Amino acid sequence: MNNKNQLLLTQLILMFQTAALQQMGKLKNPSTDRIERDLQQAQISIDMIEMLHAKMKGNLSADEGRLFTDILRELKLNYVDEVTKDQAAKHQQPPDSSTPEPSPP
Repeated sequence: MNNKNQLLLTQLILMFQTAALQQMGKLKNPSTDRIERDLQQAQISIDMIEMLHAKMKGNLSADEGRLFTDILRELKLNYVDEVTKDQAAKHQQPPDSSTPEPSPP
């Protein structure tokens, strides 16, 4: 792969990494200057990197392969962390106040 293509591949991977981190709420969205979370979209961004890695298998330099592996590991760990936070938050929510509490006998 020539130097220009290596640089473009790196930029593409980093673009999806940044998007996934923004979608997980780890980075501010530069358009809105706000933290926004969309874990479903983050999963799609991670899947895109995985697909590129799988399709390019055998055509990557050692450094490019390491870049894919390192970024995917980091994103997956962050994703699991965010999903775990969501699940913990759901279990911490108070019971629905619209249902009356049973009165003691």
